[in-house]
Amino acid sequence: MAISMVNEFLASGRYHDILSILKGLRNGAVYGVKIRAPHALVMTFLFGSGSLYDKIRAILRATYTHSKNLASFVFLYKSLLVIMRRLEGKPAGAHSLLAGFVGGYLIFGENNKVNSQINMYLLSRILFGAARMARDKGIIPEPKIDVFPIFAAIVWAIVMWQFETHQSVLQQSLQNSMTYLYHDSNVWHSISDFLWRNKPGQI
Repeated sequence: MAISMVNEFLASGRYHDILSILKGLRNGAVYGVKIRAPHALVMTFLFGSGSLYDKIRAILRATYTHSKNLASFVFLYKSLLVIMRRLEGKPAGAHSLLAGFVGGYLIFGENNKVNSQINMYLLSRILFGAARMARDKGIIPEPKIDVFPIFAAIVWAIVMWQFETHQSVLQQSLQNSMTYLYHDSNVWHSISDFLWRNKPGQI
């Protein structure tokens, strides 16, 4: 009975903005856990050092930070959109720009490993999106050939050059991954390093 009444209330549309903000908070928290926990688990056990307790603690800390920040951003962003829409009487494209700026500064502006990874992930996506927008608006012509192979070649050429000559400028997680792939494969001690481990204490 109580659940039925709640469902009727939710379907009625009353307090839609508030409920939308709360649902966004929930979804941000859940999505943060779903994205970060598997990534932190793999990266910590693959490249991390320290005791099992230290590794579990690092996984939980990274997952908590990602989930908290994403939930906080969604909550703040949607709240600002509601406020600006009500002040102006209608939604506007500039609202998302301003709300994103404020949320990004306040929530993702702290320079830590989790925020750095999220911001770098988004940077690559918006650069790709900007190129597509420029094409769609006629600012740059539609390519006559498939430019993706050229794009891939440039990306990999630059990252490999940076890794081999200026490794410290790359993000630590990328350094760890590339060291595992390209430098650790130059060293072995026994046949076991080819079969089930990379080196003692590491798979």
